[in-house]
Amino acid sequence: MREWLFGKTLRELETIVKEAGMPGFTARQIAGWLYGKQVLSIGEMTNLSAKNRALLSERYEIGLLEPTGVQTSKDGTKKYLFPTLREKFIESAYIPDRERATLCVSSQAGCRMGCRFCMTARQGFQHHLTTGEILNQIRSLPERDTLTNVVYMGMGEPLDNLENVLKSLEILTSDWGYGWSPSRITLSTIGVLPALGEFLDRSRVHLAVSLHNPFDDERREMMPAGKAFPLPEVMAEIRRHDFTHQRRVSFEYILFAGLNDTPRHLKELVRLTSGLKCRVNLIRFHAIPDAPFRGSDEATMIRFRDALTAKGVIATIRASRGEDIYAACGLLSTQGVAGEAGTKDGKRAEE
Repeated sequence: MREWLFGKTLRELETIVKEAGMPGFTARQIAGWLYGKQVLSIGEMTNLSAKNRALLSERYEIGLLEPTGVQTSKDGTKKYLFPTLREKFIESAYIPDRERATLCVSSQAGCRMGCRFCMTARQGFQHHLTTGEILNQIRSLPERDTLTNVVYMGMGEPLDNLENVLKSLEILTSDWGYGWSPSRITLSTIGVLPALGEFLDRSRVHLAVSLHNPFDDERREMMPAGKAFPLPEVMAEIRRHDFTHQRRVSFEYILFAGLNDTPRHLKELVRLTSGLKCRVNLIRFHAIPDAPFRGSDEATMIRFRDALTAKGVIATIRASRGEDIYAACGLLSTQGVAGEAGTKDGKRAEE
């Protein structure tokens, strides 16, 4: 199989053309075809000489993988199943909402963070996605021309695949790439260190931190990977960066009955975020089999939100989308999907 051109940064393309003896400006021409004109074959790059197109074709192809299945929720959310280059599968969630359309992309097949309330964690880690595989979820999405926002909140921990994620962000936001404003992109992480600091230094996209408990010892029980990334150190890294202008930091907080929705947790959450210009997104727990958790009821969620607001913390309750097709927060999983297994017409193909 030939190597993908799709997913290469400008610097990588410059290396390719230099090694092939092509003029340096050819790299920008190729980038323009890949990300601007979105061609499907090297033969379509008509401002490259026939000789150079032939040279490229000997070792490279454009790449791209079409989704093998789709499920559609009653609320309009769509969940796409994509194959990977290592014969695994990933899921991406397309969420239309009036004039806004968001794609939730995956960065890994599976995940090794082990969060006890997440279906992807139960799948375990399979492999990192390449830069091309990450961006392919956008490029091969049937609704790609409607997208207004991208969130790295799908399968996997983005900062566990730091370099490929950063390269995908570079391609998304560069003038030679897709030219998106960083303000259209959010990356969600549990707070992997030291990758968090490198991400904040090397990109300008928004940050969302999967918090879920303001007490480090309790958080570690829910999120075992937190043992390697203590919450005080994560918060110290966040405070070293500027979130007062166009970049935003938010904290994701799934509310669990009796576990993290008490006045004690509220007080500590206010203390933890004190002085930060941030938002707390309260999220409903989407039950998974045999999980030792129960979601807080609606009245508790409203009281918790209002109490945070009264303390000067901006807080919202996030609307659940796609729960009926297992596309909501914490429900993405391709465990058991194999061969041609996919989804068609809102039903699993294997059913």
